[in-house]
Amino acid sequence: MGLVFGRFSAETPKYEILKTTQNYVIRKYAPSLVAEITYDPSTFKGDKDGGFKVLVDYIGIFGKPQNTKTEKISMTTPVITKENKSSSEKIAMTVPVVTNEKNKMVTMQFTLPSMYLKVEEVPKPIDERVVIREEGGKKYGVVTFGGVASDEVVKEKVEKLRLCLEKDGFKVIGDFLLGRYNPPAITIPMFRTNEVLIPVE
Repeated sequence: MGLVFGRFSAETPKYEILKTTQNYVIRKYAPSLVAEITYDPSTFKGDKDGGFKVLVDYIGIFGKPQNTKTEKISMTTPVITKENKSSSEKIAMTVPVVTNEKNKMVTMQFTLPSMYLKVEEVPKPIDERVVIREEGGKKYGVVTFGGVASDEVVKEKVEKLRLCLEKDGFKVIGDFLLGRYNPPAITIPMFRTNEVLIPVE
């Protein structure tokens, strides 16, 4: 019932708060290990969250873990997603600016529990689409919000956060991430917790 009403007790990534303002906070995240999958939503019938099932199968939330050790791995929050626009056939340009965009690739990511210190210690995924890698320490501008993280709402949050960061002298160095702390299918919208994170120098 806790997830339905927005409460969560899963492990979350470690970070230090460097600055707090009325509009955002600056967090410095510690290095971590992540499991991620990058995919074209069309392979999941257009579902941008289609990679979620692949990742939960890997860690064994709903059944036998799909890894070579058949080892259950604790779920962490939030689930991170990032959209990556594909490059153009005519002109190869730096993401996210592209010409004649054909589709958007999506990367979905789970932070692995802190008990795993090295990539070599993590159970190897059976599904080759799942990649285990080290995520270096990074600094982000973050805004937290409730409700449904629709494309329109997220776009608005990203634009406002980016403007605030640049106004305050921060240099944005990458695409935004969307963090969602609650399973949308079973959590009442008003109790959901979401975050937009933008990397800064």
